[in-house]
Amino acid sequence: MTDDIGPELKVGDSAPAFALSDANGEQKTLADFSGRRTIVYFYPAAFTPGCTTEACDFRDNLASLQGAGYGVVGISGDDVAKLREFAAEDKLDFPLLSDPGNAVAKEWGSWGEKVVNGNTIVGALRSTFVIGEDGRIELSQYRVDPEGHVRRLREELGV
Repeated sequence: MTDDIGPELKVGDSAPAFALSDANGEQKTLADFSGRRTIVYFYPAAFTPGCTTEACDFRDNLASLQGAGYGVVGISGDDVAKLREFAAEDKLDFPLLSDPGNAVAKEWGSWGEKVVNGNTIVGALRSTFVIGEDGRIELSQYRVDPEGHVRRLREELGV
């Protein structure tokens, strides 16, 4: 691993700021989501089985999450065009943000070693955070399993 990867974020830490383009090419910042609790999740790549499962799971549970006061934002290293295609194909109606070079993922500790098909590689770690209205981490989860993740998250949040 490289030295530019931040430590894992813990409950109580300030969420690192970001400014990234969404699937429509519009810049979004962490401050755009302030004043409400926000679920920020990092995923490796659009159109892969686990990432599609997780994104569609957030889509299918978005109304109940929003009803409980939570916004949802997905972040990956995919470019804007791929995110736009992913959002359209799977009818994803929450912001997907492009993190080219994965600088934000690294800052959030969502980049590191993982095992894929028996091989150890360095890449995006599937991670989920709940950011409070004050910009602090309320929940921090690394290396989550996409299958059933949103259900488990809703249980933890009491939604």
